[in-house]
Amino acid sequence: MAVSDSYSTNHSSGDDQLEPLISVEVAYATLERQLIVSVKVPAGTTALEAVRLSNIAAEFSQIDIDKDPMGIFSKPLDGKGRPKPDEYVMCFGDRVEIYRPLLIDPKAARLDRAKTAQPAKKKKKK
Repeated sequence: MAVSDSYSTNHSSGDDQLEPLISVEVAYATLERQLIVSVKVPAGTTALEAVRLSNIAAEFSQIDIDKDPMGIFSKPLDGKGRPKPDEYVMCFGDRVEIYRPLLIDPKAARLDRAKTAQPAKKKKKK
């Protein structure tokens, strides 16, 4: 991966240093729509900050940046195996994904499918 040659001016420290910008993506999807926003952020930006800078929440009213789970390339930022979104420092090319809440537990969905499939199998055997 190539390193970005973009820079931003750091005015907060008062010395107007140039900080390198890195390209990252922020993704969110509903059943009807998917959006991936490319954004350049200062090196050292966390996943949570990148989501805020992308302004993706303006496109989807159901996003709650402070509560919705997030991950990097399908790997959850849950504080267990990986840092939390406010701790994970983005790398060039990372894609932070905002996850929607599950409507039904995957185990319960499999059990429901198995129950509906059993009567169909019994009818075929007769």
